[in-house]
Amino acid sequence: MERKTYLGVSPSELDPEVRGDPIAGDRYYCRDWAKKEFDTAFVRSWHIGGMLHDLESAGDFITHTLGKESILMVRQQDGTVKAFYNVCQHRGNLLVMSPMGGLQKFTCSYHSWQYAIDGTLTAVPDAEDYLQGNPCGKVTLAEIRCDVWGGMVWFCMDEKAKPVREWLGPIAEQLEAYQLPKMKRTIYMRVEVNCNWKIIRDNFNEAYHLPTLHPELKTAIDDLYTDTVFEMYPNEHNRMVMKGCMPSGRYAFDAVPEAPLDGLLQFWELNPDDYRGKYNEIRLAIARQRRKLGESKGYWTFKYLDDSQIVDFYHYTLFPNTTFTIGPDGMQVLRSEPHPSGDPEKCIFDHWFIAPEIIGREDIDGPAGSAKWEIADLKYGKHGDFSLGFVADQDLSICVGQQKGLRSRGFKGGYLAYQEKRVQRFHEILNDYVNGVC
Repeated sequence: MERKTYLGVSPSELDPEVRGDPIAGDRYYCRDWAKKEFDTAFVRSWHIGGMLHDLESAGDFITHTLGKESILMVRQQDGTVKAFYNVCQHRGNLLVMSPMGGLQKFTCSYHSWQYAIDGTLTAVPDAEDYLQGNPCGKVTLAEIRCDVWGGMVWFCMDEKAKPVREWLGPIAEQLEAYQLPKMKRTIYMRVEVNCNWKIIRDNFNEAYHLPTLHPELKTAIDDLYTDTVFEMYPNEHNRMVMKGCMPSGRYAFDAVPEAPLDGLLQFWELNPDDYRGKYNEIRLAIARQRRKLGESKGYWTFKYLDDSQIVDFYHYTLFPNTTFTIGPDGMQVLRSEPHPSGDPEKCIFDHWFIAPEIIGREDIDGPAGSAKWEIADLKYGKHGDFSLGFVADQDLSICVGQQKGLRSRGFKGGYLAYQEKRVQRFHEILNDYVNGVC
């Protein structure tokens, strides 16, 4: 099916056929299904372990918990980063308890086995007592695949996986214009949510919910599906592009532009009164002004962006569980992961914002409001303990109720619109992993 869009024609290979597999409620609460998902889709995919800017020197480390696995990533003497399962090879004790830090050796808290930063065992008490010989120099931490891309540290538990850039496919090239390695993570939030990780994934695989859950966005983002680009790539990831700096095409706007468009026009030295009833002209006018004035106002990245990237919002969903929402001001990382307890009716949700410096300013504008351009500390809690930003709060507001509803005998499976096709494809890809098809 060919769909003409403002970005041109989406070729049919980016709109693949779907089978129509049922999306039954039990996949959101069945423990056996959850284990199969993790052992196939999660083990074989690349995951973000953290930010490279947190690993400045040799011995600097970060840890990341994914489901029941803990991963340790360490900067090496040669500047590379290695990743290991975060477990002592002696008796299986968790080796490093901290989320980040800097050490020249890692010492197990149980029997004081010591490992160098390259994972080699270097010292054990009573080394002469081992009948099979001194384990030092023989035993190492279990290393897994590790790569760096986009200023982020990635890991993969599948030794046969493609390099991360190849795994990302066309997404890598598309995102490189934003200068991600030069950005800082200015929002770093992680919360426990009482829902299955796929409920959040389904939400980020469609924009059908925007008029209902996010009515505030209608004055600044065109959420009309006929004006939106949907692309599904052969490598299992997908992209949605929405026009920014203009109101939703679902409604008629005849007055002087409302907030936030009025303030945006004024900031870029345009008069809102000139655009009374001319809402369709605002997007291109702001694009021209950003191109003309961007560098003088400190927005140094704008010169690298194309005419769409400088005003529009790009939503990339990486299979199985991560979304990048990126605009000219920075990128949100929105990720849902299986809960470490193994309970399929709980998950972990991450909300990051990665932003470039605005030259001449100490602050940036992010999804949770104005913030300093500095590396954020981790803020951890349970859903509802603190705000994740009003849009993320709205997204999560439906999750608990949906988790309950999916257990109902009355739910017979999804009945999806075309604009929700990425939801259907996501579940079919997941089925293929669990069933051993891919």
